[in-house]
Amino acid sequence: MASFDIVIIGQSGRIEAEALLLAASLRAHAPGFSNRLLVAEPQPGPLWPEDPRMSAEGRAMLGELGAEILPFESRHFGSAYPHGNKIEALSALPASPFLFLDSDTLILGEIGELPIATLPPAASMRREGTWPVEEVYWPGYTASWKSLYDRFGLDFESSLDLSWPDEFWKRYLYFNAGWFCGPDARAFGALFAEYAVAIRDDPPREVALQPFDPWLDQVALPLVIHALGGGRPGPALDGLDGALTCHYRTFPLLYAREADRVVESLERVAAPNRLKKLLKRHEPIRRMVYQGRGAKARALFDRAALPATEKEIRTILRAHGFWMR
Repeated sequence: MASFDIVIIGQSGRIEAEALLLAASLRAHAPGFSNRLLVAEPQPGPLWPEDPRMSAEGRAMLGELGAEILPFESRHFGSAYPHGNKIEALSALPASPFLFLDSDTLILGEIGELPIATLPPAASMRREGTWPVEEVYWPGYTASWKSLYDRFGLDFESSLDLSWPDEFWKRYLYFNAGWFCGPDARAFGALFAEYAVAIRDDPPREVALQPFDPWLDQVALPLVIHALGGGRPGPALDGLDGALTCHYRTFPLLYAREADRVVESLERVAAPNRLKKLLKRHEPIRRMVYQGRGAKARALFDRAALPATEKEIRTILRAHGFWMR
């Protein structure tokens, strides 16, 4: 099977800890993965008032876990929009197949078996209808999304899922940017940066009053995928957000809603003492994983009857003092 690189972001603080866990879970649960795990690290520069790089100890541990540090320059986003790291990191990659994963992801199985190199671009469908935001004077979903497709000369009609009714958010191509993939990282990254900067700096009139922070990456992503001939993922990628990966978002959310096998995988991967020493620097891991608060948060929820939205889960966690990131 043709190979592909896994790309994640590594940055000081929380994201360093998450990257360490992802790398450890890859090594533990995908021993057959023979390709590269690239930890893309933003470098100091005018768009970062503080040094965004990881600690020396974290970088060394990532190396021991088989990861390769990939420096990149922040030319468009930096600290003003850290989500832009995933857009700019792709510029440092070769023109070859890639799978980008948010750092707050655990690997649960042999991810190298995915046929990423032979598939068109796609991204995660584990999402909610977070953008555009419904407002009193907004023009609606169709006009909002069509204005963006028109801006970049893309065919809007062919992006629609006609099994959903007009003006229902699932009809429109919309992804969670927690994972996305394609056959050419460099081409994907160039278009992603072009579209995201254009939307940020000069949005169409129909969406000019919409919030783009933190949604800019998820607004530009479907346009990029559609422009490159991709779309909604097919069954060959079912393992992502499934048997092969878990994008947990935060540790309280992981304990609240994920399957037992995910919790067991997290706690097993986080157990070795040398890794634990680094992970305990991050308070949510220390409290949730090592001090047992995760189990208490988990007891608040029935995984077979979870609240309908993530916001409701967060509200319950906050009310009991378990929300942290």
